[in-house]
Amino acid sequence: MYGFKKMVIGLCVVIGSGCATSVKYKDATKIETTTADFGSTDLQRIVNKMVDSLLSFPPLVQTTSERSPVIFVDVIKNKTLEHIDTESITDSVRTKILRSGKFRFVDMTKVDAAKKQFEFQNEGGMVNQATSAAFGRQIGAEYMLYGNFASIVKKADKVKDVYYKFTLNLMELETGIIEWADEKEIRKISKRSLFGW
Repeated sequence: MYGFKKMVIGLCVVIGSGCATSVKYKDATKIETTTADFGSTDLQRIVNKMVDSLLSFPPLVQTTSERSPVIFVDVIKNKTLEHIDTESITDSVRTKILRSGKFRFVDMTKVDAAKKQFEFQNEGGMVNQATSAAFGRQIGAEYMLYGNFASIVKKADKVKDVYYKFTLNLMELETGIIEWADEKEIRKISKRSLFGW
């Protein structure tokens, strides 16, 4: 009986070690093609294409050579059938534009938090008024950046064809004129294995 228990424990150790998870670091900029679904390579291609297009658009090159306009980013609408974190795309676009030094941003998603901090500093009696941020001093945005993310998926036999289209627009708030717009298209095809997609 003791020998049997020893054999079972040994077998469990061998099986357990054979099923251990292996983790490796990889270059985040390398192309990933695990599935036809939206992935990190798609995000990077969208961000690079859109930001490069915006920063090289002649009228905006002229404007940003003289000053750094203020932009706010509206929520990017996800019109695909996938659950895609469009906030992550927005963050990457904003970060790359901001790091160019050509534009400045206001964050409309933090207005309520900023308002609470203003109230705390100015109405609570706990903050030295010489160091508190004053109401009515924030800079208004001149432009709004907004867009849509859509997809078309087709399946036939063992092939899945996915087409993505990401569109961005830059609107001047005062006039309502769209000063710049561009889109990035991505098409991915996957072939089904014997047991599924």
